[in-house]
Amino acid sequence: MSKHLVDIDENALTAAQAELGTASMKETVNEALKRAGAGRDAKVREALDRLGRRKLPPREEAWQ
Repeated sequence: MSKHLVDIDENALTAAQAELGTASMKETVNEALKRAGAGRDAKVREALDRLGRRKLPPREEAWQ
């Protein structure tokens, strides 16, 4: 884990703490980041699967 110096909106922090049920700034920020990125792996996997199913022209024809 690394430390970062950031400006945080106090009203947004208070609202996030109430919504997430967290007690500290660190806990609130980490929980919010985890939730924000939670579905990313599935979205990337889905996009790659979709790309893998596409019928692409042979590589030899790609630059013509």
